[in-house]
Amino acid sequence: MGKGISIGVTLSILLFLLYLGFSPLPLLVLAVIVGMAWYFFQSRSGAQIGVGQNKRLQRKSSVPDVSFEEIGGHARSKKELKEALDFLIHRDRIQQYGIRPIKGILLSGPPGTGKTLMAKAAAHYTDSVFAATSGSEFVEMYVGVGAQRIRELFRDARTQARKNQKNSAIIFIDEIDVIGGKREGSQHREYDQTLNQLLTEMDGITSDQEVQVLVVAATNRKDMLDSALLRPGRFDRHISVDLPDKQARVSILKMHTRNKPLAEDADIERIALETFGFSGAQLESLTNEAAIYALRDNSRLIGHEHLSRAIDKVMMGEKTDRETTREERERVAIHELGHAVVSEWVRSGSVSQVSLSPRGQALGYVRHHPGQDRYLYTRKQLEDQVMICLAGAAAEQMIYKNRSTGAQNDYEQATRYIRTLMEAGLSDLGIIDKDLVGKEMLHAESAKILKDLYERTEHLLQQYSHVFQEALDVLLREEVLSGDQFRQLLKYTASSSDAVRIGG
Repeated sequence: MGKGISIGVTLSILLFLLYLGFSPLPLLVLAVIVGMAWYFFQSRSGAQIGVGQNKRLQRKSSVPDVSFEEIGGHARSKKELKEALDFLIHRDRIQQYGIRPIKGILLSGPPGTGKTLMAKAAAHYTDSVFAATSGSEFVEMYVGVGAQRIRELFRDARTQARKNQKNSAIIFIDEIDVIGGKREGSQHREYDQTLNQLLTEMDGITSDQEVQVLVVAATNRKDMLDSALLRPGRFDRHISVDLPDKQARVSILKMHTRNKPLAEDADIERIALETFGFSGAQLESLTNEAAIYALRDNSRLIGHEHLSRAIDKVMMGEKTDRETTREERERVAIHELGHAVVSEWVRSGSVSQVSLSPRGQALGYVRHHPGQDRYLYTRKQLEDQVMICLAGAAAEQMIYKNRSTGAQNDYEQATRYIRTLMEAGLSDLGIIDKDLVGKEMLHAESAKILKDLYERTEHLLQQYSHVFQEALDVLLREEVLSGDQFRQLLKYTASSSDAVRIGG
């Protein structure tokens, strides 16, 4: 009826304008332009709504097929998570003890450690509908949009659970620090409204509802989260998903090589030893890159050499086509040999490979064999690491009587080790508060430690100066020295009466 009235009024106005002698053509052109603009706007709005609906449909899913058995390592984290999920499964038992339902579980840890897989496995373990989203999806320039999406997320999770005849749903929010960051003062932000809505929804999760909802969130920066999120009653369990230890790395590597043709010489235990600090995602990438190397070589099986090259690829990047002069290659070789000599002196058997092949931003590199996983360091161990860092520049100074810019990254690493040493109370300053001690005092102590360790490094390298030429010739010719080859070149030295045996 409203449309008919609008058409009648429009015709009346046109007839009246004709009666007065005005031409209605300009108005008709204007009407056509307005109509086209309105149609275009409606089409864009409809498309955006459709995209939003598609995203919500993609977010809805049935129970994932990822189980905890398919996640390598993380035995402690999986056990802790399962214990928390048992509260969702055995509701009758927890009611007997008067235990309130768990509303949220926070998974924190470095990138690539498998937090998303753990959340999917949690849904599989509890036979729950799984709804996944990311903190960035709630960030909009329009006020209230994020809060509305939070409400829709919880409502959709319950609706989907009912459709799939499930009595529980797990909502997974990745990168929760985007919307759950600390609120500062009275500053009003759109993020705050989104966070407030999330807190309200989590408070509304009660045990007497038909569908019980559990929120699982993941973050790489737990220290950035607002305290209102972290308190009991919101995220009741905080589970750390750390980088895998040696046994976990073995488990992950075996899992990702089950569908790959490994050669008999492929030593998974040795690869696990050489990948200290690798995340689960990096280990998966390592096995994939090793398979690619085998394919390039037209090899039927993936050998240990392919796995070793894949470690370099993941750590340093692909080989580059940089062309260097003979002088540069010799200097790089001397630099890397300096690192290798001191590394072997610090801990025999620690050098895995010395290479002159440019990778990433490096013209050469030494891959170290870290040995046992280590999480605590003494002063001597930190000083040894600093000496390894300084050895490249010290070797250049010994051979060429000058140094190059190639040691810049080494200095940065050495400075980080020294900073750790001072902040841990292991320096001559004793236990200090770095915020209360003046920068001049810290700088003076750092410079003193660097000077002392550099002099010790120079003295050490001078004892093995005669082996540089022999190792240099081999390295320039073959470009790569394995750890065993390098140790054979350095097996014994008799440069002085107090010479130290290296390797062997």
